[in-house]
Amino acid sequence: MMQQKVQSGPQEESFDVVVVGGGPAGATAANDLARIGRSVLLLDRGGRIKPCGGAVPPILLKEFDIPESLLVARSTCARMISPGSVPVDMPINGFVGMVDREHFDPWLRERAGQSGAVCRTGNFKTIEHDDDGRTVVVYQPGGDAADAEPRRVTTRVVIGADGARSEVARQTIPEAHSIPFVAAYHEIVRSPPEGTFGFDGQRCDVYYQGELSPDFYAWIFPHGDATSIGVGTANKGFSMRAAVTKLRERTGMAESETIRREGAPIPLRTLKCWDNRRDVVLAGDAAGGVAPASGEGIYYAMFSGRLAADAAEEFCRSGNPRALRSARKRFMKAHGRVFWILGIMQRFWYKSDKRRERFVSICRDPDVQELTWEAYMHKRLVKAKPLAHIRIFFKDMAHLLGFAPVK
Repeated sequence: MMQQKVQSGPQEESFDVVVVGGGPAGATAANDLARIGRSVLLLDRGGRIKPCGGAVPPILLKEFDIPESLLVARSTCARMISPGSVPVDMPINGFVGMVDREHFDPWLRERAGQSGAVCRTGNFKTIEHDDDGRTVVVYQPGGDAADAEPRRVTTRVVIGADGARSEVARQTIPEAHSIPFVAAYHEIVRSPPEGTFGFDGQRCDVYYQGELSPDFYAWIFPHGDATSIGVGTANKGFSMRAAVTKLRERTGMAESETIRREGAPIPLRTLKCWDNRRDVVLAGDAAGGVAPASGEGIYYAMFSGRLAADAAEEFCRSGNPRALRSARKRFMKAHGRVFWILGIMQRFWYKSDKRRERFVSICRDPDVQELTWEAYMHKRLVKAKPLAHIRIFFKDMAHLLGFAPVK
């Protein structure tokens, strides 16, 4: 890929690392690097809240030193609703935390700033290289300086954490142009009184119904005083707003105050390459680090942000671009198998309402529930219970072949 060369200016700032994108991935990377003494510019475009159910496993709080005070709710059960409106409750041994991205993301950016990162609002424009071969990041200042001339800063490495349609990735990683996406849309509404139409502030409801999503799912995730009602789909002709309206009407929240509406793409698979072999490494949605089938992204974003920071630090220390490859390698070693399994599950079970009916029926099984929550809560496949895996295998086969009754 051709790289534009520019002459360096005398007033250019210089940073060890420029992080583009201030969501969970970018803010985590910036915080980790600033804490070890690297000079970091965290560039966030501002004025945007990503649509997100907001679920985070308890292990996230521990691994990334997140205070429980940031949780707006604790869910103790997930309810799966089949196409035939058959509910299956999956009680949680413990809780799944819920965060509101409107407050969670700014807190992460503020922490990075307190650790020493320079945090600015601005829109990334391009990556260039000056006559000396130095990497130059060009951005348009935001906020009060929005009308100012574009600014240039030099850096040793760029971490692209600017979302699913990452401009950093599109400029530097050829495969980024062809990654498939699911569109997500949700409405944050004022939570209804407990018990209204069966509303439970400690339960996440997931709807596997073709009328609400032809190829993914819809959700109701309580956030304390507010609730996220959303839907995801890769079908461009499907009206997500109409689906959310239908779900609100069905669950007694049609008249609930709408606080905000948000939409964004979610990547369907992980990019095969996260770096440009020179001075760029990706993280979060920009790298495709979102779990298939569930669309879970916050934990994986923060984990990949940490790995990108580690790779950037090693690159700054050694000067060897091969260090940047370690981010994806370590991510896939930790979570690649889970992503592969979830991808197969999504492609098969989400294909039709008939299959979704059987999928929800499988979720009633105690072995499935136990292993699902163990894997989710601890972010690892459970290997200590081989008999449970064998039982699940034969039960799945019975459902696949149509021998098992749908309850």
